[in-house]
Amino acid sequence: MSHAPHSSTPPPRPRGHRTTLWATLLLAGNAFAEAPAVSNAALPIQRALEQGLRPSMLKMDEPLPGWSLKQRLEHYHVPGVAIAVLKDGKVIHAAGFGLREADSKDAVDADTLFSVGSVSKVVASAATLRHVASGKLDLDRDVNTYLTSWKVHAAPAFTRNALTLRMLMSHTSGLTVWGFEDYQPDEKLPTLVQTLDGVKPAKNEPVRIDFEPGTRMRYSGGAVTVEQLVLEDTQRKPLEALARAEVFQPIGMRRSTYVNPVPVKLGNIAKAHDKNGQRVALPRGYESFPEQAASGLWTSANDLGAFVGTLIASYQGKNPYLPRPLAVQMMTEVSPSHFGLGPRLAGDGPARVFHHGGSNDSYRAWIEGYLETGDGLVVLTNGTNGTQLATEIRNAISDALGRGNNPVLRTVTLPAAALADFTGTFRWDKSVPHELAGNLSAQFESDTLEFGTANGVVTAKEGNGPAFPLHALTPTRFVTPGDALIQLRIEFLRNAHGTVKAVRVDRGSGTLLFRREEAPASKP
Repeated sequence: MSHAPHSSTPPPRPRGHRTTLWATLLLAGNAFAEAPAVSNAALPIQRALEQGLRPSMLKMDEPLPGWSLKQRLEHYHVPGVAIAVLKDGKVIHAAGFGLREADSKDAVDADTLFSVGSVSKVVASAATLRHVASGKLDLDRDVNTYLTSWKVHAAPAFTRNALTLRMLMSHTSGLTVWGFEDYQPDEKLPTLVQTLDGVKPAKNEPVRIDFEPGTRMRYSGGAVTVEQLVLEDTQRKPLEALARAEVFQPIGMRRSTYVNPVPVKLGNIAKAHDKNGQRVALPRGYESFPEQAASGLWTSANDLGAFVGTLIASYQGKNPYLPRPLAVQMMTEVSPSHFGLGPRLAGDGPARVFHHGGSNDSYRAWIEGYLETGDGLVVLTNGTNGTQLATEIRNAISDALGRGNNPVLRTVTLPAAALADFTGTFRWDKSVPHELAGNLSAQFESDTLEFGTANGVVTAKEGNGPAFPLHALTPTRFVTPGDALIQLRIEFLRNAHGTVKAVRVDRGSGTLLFRREEAPASKP
């Protein structure tokens, strides 16, 4: 199971020097004794970071742990993190915590540069949509009519194999290559065309169509790399120049860059660390990501906070950065995907949210924006275990904002007897249409799920993969580990005869059905 005022004069944002001192004191255990004054709106955020971090799930009677950010940085061996929080569409708090580099005195602040992995895709999509808004690009035109330095290879096996920007941006293109490997300081970087053709020094397979475009959803960094080439071929400029003109300067993202490796002269750069918190990618201290639109952005909490706020304001018709109808398209799922034109979408009404994560070897990033309320969040980390930390920070800040989003999920304990008939192998029923499978259509690499029990807990594994625990919500409904926005819901369907013959897997609007494989009859 495969597990982001007028546009030319952005509003003032809290700068890093106002929050670095407080963050340093927090990590020393002295946050409120000597912290600089902050707005009343930011006080609940401070309290949450001092004593409100929590997991996404707890047992029914288990109390909230009330972890501090200091405790969890140490627990996950993550040296540093930068955070921005938005309320009503404005950044109310931006701060850095911990260190840019382990065993140093270099503090993280809200302007520290981090690699943000696939969050890069959402920023690149904003550049693309600015060109759509100006009439330079069409979302529904065959991209091969734009490309000059390379062409998408035809796929004669499929009736329709023309690709559009809408498909590329929503991960419905049928193109391969989920993600890309990092490049170490001593490794040569490939060109964009070398990456698309999988030619050395590129480390990936060629980017090619392997299912009929528009019929399914599968996440594809390769598709976003084609999107980047469309931008560069049509505008005859590198992505860095295009992003600076269409995203960084209009929004006021003064520290952001797609240049790889990130230039040392920019300074205040978060260094790379492994799962044990040890420095890696030496001697420089950070990797390179030549697939820029897909994973190569370096940016800060302040910059991404401004970016999230601008997208929210465009959607609400309060900022002309993107025309409102186009911003609404950006934030609308392209069936059968749960992505819009760049971001991933979830929720309804006041809980309607766009979000995206980023995961390179040594950095983890997260952004989200609530389109109706204007709340939002940015979390950037410089450690391999940053995903779990970011989830706990997200939980704390969601609680502090008090909108009722992302509540703690309470799980139940079931008697062993209630789990007995859940065990066995279940095979994916491919007769369920792709439109219903939606975002789950490419979630599974194997056609089977095997369920077992261990110590009173139901476990699941895909094909020959490792088993992982499921958490019970009712006697038949379970949830996988992880953040609520990306968890899978699994329901064992007990029929009128009292037996379990099928399992339904849901996420958002996507549904898959798995049917029990009966053991072959024994020979007499």
